[in-house]
Amino acid sequence: MNSIPPRRLLVVAHAPSPNTQRMVDAVLEGARSPDVDGVETRHVAPLDATATDVLAADAIILGTPENLGYMSGALKDFFDRIYEPCLEKTEGRPYALYVRAGTDGTGTQRAVKTIVRGLRWRAVQEPLLCRGPWQESFVDQCRDLGLLMAASLDAGLF
Repeated sequence: MNSIPPRRLLVVAHAPSPNTQRMVDAVLEGARSPDVDGVETRHVAPLDATATDVLAADAIILGTPENLGYMSGALKDFFDRIYEPCLEKTEGRPYALYVRAGTDGTGTQRAVKTIVRGLRWRAVQEPLLCRGPWQESFVDQCRDLGLLMAASLDAGLF
């Protein structure tokens, strides 16, 4: 019997607060839904994630709080370390982004897009911008994001 190896979904998300941790947990819950077979999901904090993690992934979800109109320093450090080793080896890699933004989130979104454009990764949906004061709906939106990515991988859409 031929067994198809699972597709791999990597979640690289910085969670410096209880609410941003809830967002990561929701992404993982959605991605690990019992409705999805054949997808292995793992979360690696940005300061621990390596190029090897990225090279082994079939798709990536990036998550960051907005810090002074920019991505977290931890996510920027991740990109600094994986950029060269992944350049030309991960072209077309599907990714999605979510941002916990206190006010706007567009500067964070623009900064991440600039880096992933250089890597030639492919956005599979518009960034999820969770703006303003904390809302419980952010958790649901993150859960939906995780489920969408995992289900899409499982279905062979990317």
